Amino acid sequence: MKRAERQYALVDLLRGARRPWSATRLAGEFGVSTRTIERDIGSLQLAGVPIYADHGVTGGYSILREYSLPPLNLSAAESLAVLAGLALLESSPYQGAARRAHAKIAAVMDEEHWAPVQEILGRMQVIDAVAPEDGAVPLGMLSDVIAARRVVRLTYLGEDLATSTVRDVETMGLLRAGDAWLLSGWCRLRDAIRGFRIERITRLEVLDEVPPPRDPALLEADLARWPTRRLG
Repeated sequence: MKRAERQYALVDLLRGARRPWSATRLAGEFGVSTRTIERDIGSLQLAGVPIYADHGVTGGYSILREYSLPPLNLSAAESLAVLAGLALLESSPYQGAARRAHAKIAAVMDEEHWAPVQEILGRMQVIDAVAPEDGAVPLGMLSDVIAARRVVRLTYLGEDLATSTVRDVETMGLLRAGDAWLLSGWCRLRDAIRGFRIERITRLEVLDEVPPPRDPALLEADLARWPTRRLG
């Protein structure tokens, strides 16, 4: 039984179990060592599977019964494309989610694909054109700001990187423009839609205010000036 197949079977077994299973018992069930079982469980936990260890004489491993691991059947080329794409998000506002997704895919990848995919990934290098400043807003915070749909107050450096302005912005989304990520939104200082380069946002405060509805056509008209494409 391959690792991915064993891990799917392990999840299904724990979902249907009335009591926790010890590592020794699981090892006997799958015909592997307890160390292999513990590695499998560690990989599944890293991928977000809610497996818990109950200590004591009758302890062992258990899982939320309503949880199921969806099938993931990717070829080596597909796995490489997905993992490479996630790696490119390392310097984006989605870096935290990308890392978690990377761990989930790696945990269920076929063993025969693992070595060649990792070898090719190891040969890939990315030169980020704009390095994050030490005092810049944490990238992972921005995706949460978009999801919250709140007004934000940001301190933004001008093009000369010497002067700054404080602006209240109704967040609308994120843009990828060449080598930079931009936070797009309705700027109340300029009374218009603006895009703010993330590396020039030095401070960001999420205000306790839900912005009023804005006509989506305003953003569409602004984006129409550029050759854009949607990601979904």
